[in-house]
Amino acid sequence: MLEELSIRDFAIIERVSIRFEKGLNLLTGETGAGKSILIGALGFLLGGKADTGIIRAGAEETLVSGLLDASGSPEALAWLAERGIEAEDGAVVVRRGLRRNGRGAVYIQNAPATRQDLADLTSFLVDIHGQHEHQSLMKVENHRRLLDRFARTEDEANAFARDFADLSAKRRSMERMAQGERERAREIELLRFAVDEIRAAKPRSGEEDELRDEERRLAQFEKLRDAVLAARDALTGAGDAALPALRRARSSVEAAQAVDPRLGELARRVDDSYYELEDVADALRAWTEGQGADPARLEAVEERLAQLQKLRKKYGPSIEDVIAYGSEGEERLERLENWEEDREALLAEIAAMEKDLYARALALSDKRRAAAATLEERIVSVVRTLGMPHARFSVRLARKEASEDGKAVVGQWGVDEIEFLIAANKGEAPRELARIASGGELSRVMLALKTAFAESDTVGTLLFDEIDTGIGGEVALSVGEHLQTLARARQVLCVTHLASIAARADNHYRVEKAIDQERTTTRVSRLEGEERAREIARMLAGDPHGGTSLAHAAELLGRYAPRGATNG
Repeated sequence: MLEELSIRDFAIIERVSIRFEKGLNLLTGETGAGKSILIGALGFLLGGKADTGIIRAGAEETLVSGLLDASGSPEALAWLAERGIEAEDGAVVVRRGLRRNGRGAVYIQNAPATRQDLADLTSFLVDIHGQHEHQSLMKVENHRRLLDRFARTEDEANAFARDFADLSAKRRSMERMAQGERERAREIELLRFAVDEIRAAKPRSGEEDELRDEERRLAQFEKLRDAVLAARDALTGAGDAALPALRRARSSVEAAQAVDPRLGELARRVDDSYYELEDVADALRAWTEGQGADPARLEAVEERLAQLQKLRKKYGPSIEDVIAYGSEGEERLERLENWEEDREALLAEIAAMEKDLYARALALSDKRRAAAATLEERIVSVVRTLGMPHARFSVRLARKEASEDGKAVVGQWGVDEIEFLIAANKGEAPRELARIASGGELSRVMLALKTAFAESDTVGTLLFDEIDTGIGGEVALSVGEHLQTLARARQVLCVTHLASIAARADNHYRVEKAIDQERTTTRVSRLEGEERAREIARMLAGDPHGGTSLAHAAELLGRYAPRGATNG
């Protein structure tokens, strides 16, 4: 359940904080007051995609936070426990921010998270149903997903789709293997040449860097030798060379130490310096005696570098890529040369997968058919309470059959082609949802579907964004009664323009625009008593103060408002 929602600098909302309650929570207000923005902010909090255009003009960041009660959702609590996040008495605080530079931040109980984490967690707790879903309902490709969700076969269907994709990849591999002998022989010849060339060269990772260092030393040997000789002479030569000077210093310090023993440490350090430099001088002398110009080695290094460069141009761009190309080429060459053996193994694997998937597809289809019958009954029972007494809803599950053996054709999602059909009026044949003429009828079918799905999951909060669009009169009364019934078991949030629905609210909120210091902002207030009656009157006749409209509002509140609500 959504207990609190706080919004800062989102679109035209500067700061809004709302506390929602159990039951039916209705949001009303003039067109353009910001109701859709409020729903957009909630969608943002629940992990929806967003860009910096949602940030209020003049602000650097938008921040939306919410307090959710997850105590009634075992799935949400398990999700939190798996990630080491603890809900305090079932309460979870989620926050999401977005800055002008495009950087966002998500926190769940103060633990950093990703947008997908947020979407995954909140999907167990809140379900938003907006007008756009009318369009998704008319897309036949969505009907399979909806039926699988109702049948609780969604995970099974997704696993089937993954395995079917694997089977399709193996079939494509089989097709590639079955290419003509000439093309395969040509590929074998090219691969063998490349593999032999790389194998003969024996390239080694990091070899080029080592060779370039060696080439640099060999090419500048005279300069290098002169520098080493100069260093050696500076240490051991005549005159003011370092070692003779240090010998004299040793003698002097030792003489001083004989007079003042406190100079012992300095004498030791002079000794250490002398022996260290003596070692360096010996190493330099050994280097000069053991090194000489080697034109033959330089030529060999340059030839090897040229060979490696040629390999990189053909199989690179790096030596590591060349090595990888050789390894992959050897594997590919082995497969091509052992084609017949691999072909038989792959054919057997494909046959086994086809048999397994066919059996799984039939089992999945049986589960869908059983669930479809239950879904049909539930949808019809709900739709008939929404002003469609003669409506008939059906789920069509059809199979394509292969002409050669009469077996069902297996596709990505099994053997079923699924479509929802409805006959809205008595005497009509069931037809596609897309051919429903009335937007109100489609709204009611959507509400019935959402109700059916709500009964099959544990989502505690349902939000209907203007689900009443395109309806009125008796139908509006039926929709309001249905929402009120639904809210007995769930927290329901609903944006509405209909007074007959607003009168049924357990908690009524008005969304309105205000001008503050030359800036437009959106405010939300909970209505009670006379304020609520005036809002209902405004929705009825556009006049919140007229005697007739207020009397009508009082009548609606008296007739439909639940016990305990403050009606005015």
